Amino acid sequence: MVRDWPQARDEVLYVLNVTRENRPQEISAWRPDVAGVVEVFHARFTAHAYPMHVHDAWTLLIVDDGAVRYDLNRHERATPGGTVSLLPPGVPHNGSPATAHGFRKRVLYLDMTQLDAGLIGPAVDTPDLADPLLRTQVGQLHTALADPGDAFEAESRLAFIGERLRGHLRPGDAPADPPPGPGVARDLRELLDERLREGVTLAEAARLVHAHPAHLVRAFSAAYAIAPHQYVTSRRVDRARRLLLDGVPPGEAAAAVGFHDQSHLTRHFKRIAGTTPGRYARYARGARPQGLQGLQEPS
Repeated sequence: MVRDWPQARDEVLYVLNVTRENRPQEISAWRPDVAGVVEVFHARFTAHAYPMHVHDAWTLLIVDDGAVRYDLNRHERATPGGTVSLLPPGVPHNGSPATAHGFRKRVLYLDMTQLDAGLIGPAVDTPDLADPLLRTQVGQLHTALADPGDAFEAESRLAFIGERLRGHLRPGDAPADPPPGPGVARDLRELLDERLREGVTLAEAARLVHAHPAHLVRAFSAAYAIAPHQYVTSRRVDRARRLLLDGVPPGEAAAAVGFHDQSHLTRHFKRIAGTTPGRYARYARGARPQGLQGLQEPS
């Protein structure tokens, strides 16, 4: 049975839930509106074996349950839990369950703007990376890609992941771009404030403040102790609170401050404010919780 698939996606490619000879399969795929990501693919297989095949994109794979064995460039490989596997484009590989109960995986297909052709050779030599931080970031990227409203977060996480992958594959290389100057974080903050409602892509922000996307995210996080996407979300929630206090319905407040829809506002509002926008609005209009009725403000 398919569970917890995103409610809204930019372009759903397919969702499949079948059971054949007591061998359940769960598959979901979509194309998000995030530059560099060709496809997101989630699957659970108990017995399916992929034949030898190739992709024209980079395959970034994490396994959440079980394990996958595969052949790449005539070498047998496996994806134990906790690793990140990166299979290069144009190189044949197969895949099959390495455990009796199969496997559950999440895959991102990335285009050549994220990782260039010069990394194909190193990826063939070392496709499986034991990097807990990278593994966590890839998982968080999948979560962000599940909601169209979290595209800016997805772009930020993808920039970090691309930089970390390049560091694994070409550890001796210097960064392609110079480090950002001291004013970059301030410039980005001003841009995010100015474009809070309509938003801005990470690529556009990097172009406007003249910094590499990954360096931009790092500089902002170092300067303000918060990631750019977290800053935007918290500012939007703050604005939504003011609108709710003014009697604006939650759905209108969500649109007014830049959230994708009301459910997008609700998810982030509850996480930050500890309650839903609707409940917050009811309290704001005078329906104070019973337990607070007798409390006096300090003099």
